[in-house]
Amino acid sequence: MTKIVVDVMGGDYAPKQQVLGAVNALNKDKELSLILVGDEAQINAELKELSYDRSRLEIVHTTEVITMEEVPTKAVKTKKDSSLVVAFRLLKEGRAEGLVSSGSTGAVLTAGVLILGRIKGVSRPALCPAIPNYRGTATFLCDCGANLECKPINLLHFAIMASAYANAAYGIESPKVGLLNNGTEDHKGTLLHQEANALLKKLACINYEGNVEGREIMYGDVDVVVSDGFSGNLAMKAVEGCGKAVSSIMKREFKRNLWTKLRALLCGDIIKGIKKGLDYEAQGGATFLGLTKAVVKGHGNSKARGFSVCIAQAANAVRGNMVEKIKTMIDAVDMNAIAEASQTGANE
Repeated sequence: MTKIVVDVMGGDYAPKQQVLGAVNALNKDKELSLILVGDEAQINAELKELSYDRSRLEIVHTTEVITMEEVPTKAVKTKKDSSLVVAFRLLKEGRAEGLVSSGSTGAVLTAGVLILGRIKGVSRPALCPAIPNYRGTATFLCDCGANLECKPINLLHFAIMASAYANAAYGIESPKVGLLNNGTEDHKGTLLHQEANALLKKLACINYEGNVEGREIMYGDVDVVVSDGFSGNLAMKAVEGCGKAVSSIMKREFKRNLWTKLRALLCGDIIKGIKKGLDYEAQGGATFLGLTKAVVKGHGNSKARGFSVCIAQAANAVRGNMVEKIKTMIDAVDMNAIAEASQTGANE
């Protein structure tokens, strides 16, 4: 039985959508058990009309909530009885194997580092969402906002962690990795990109394909795209906006007149397929890679369906031994050799 602890008080629609999503995940996965953390009275009010296996659900009552407006470090340190802090504490104590929250991204990252801690050898944790692509699968974008400024070694670690995640949680053997850049040639990009590209070429434990452009996140053949958090966040938001724009344009055009409405009926299956392929919520949330346990951050506006997928993500990461695979890959890297290769490349 895989046990996931859930912060049900974080997010725009908490706790209603979080509780409903948790029950949906529980009903879909008979090998899953959950700990719901938050205001017990509110949680029970949402649960009373729902059908689920009560033996696989536990409630831990808390009295505080960390809001999106609060300074993350201060909130995590002062709100000891907040749903997020208590959830992380339960995770650290071994009461659960993974955690899901739709709360403040900064607070989730802060609590993860301060309470759980980083995997030994990992320079920085990173956010890694699954972006829908034209192949009907997903491309993993790492990092998408946790680290706005990076060094080449950070990007190297992001590539290792995202590769381990794609394999552990999604079963992708030898995932193809690309570095997000403004061109595919080795000389393209800033000094950071050029040095990172040189380092990644020396890394034997990943399947590195070289530089990739932004279009290849959704329309390329790589499985993992590595980026600094600033560029990655811009790319992710652009993808989200593109998906919404395409959906809105289709809806507007098919509603223009009676003839277009009739045509919409004739190609209804195609329209549904396009919407499904562009559905960002169907991919769940972003996994925080580099922490000592599996942690998934859902969108702040997650509804029940998306939150349910986030819980499944966390469970799959646990079952696929994601953290252990990251540890193994990090330990296998000869950092001295990498440093020497980096220095040689800089002197050439």
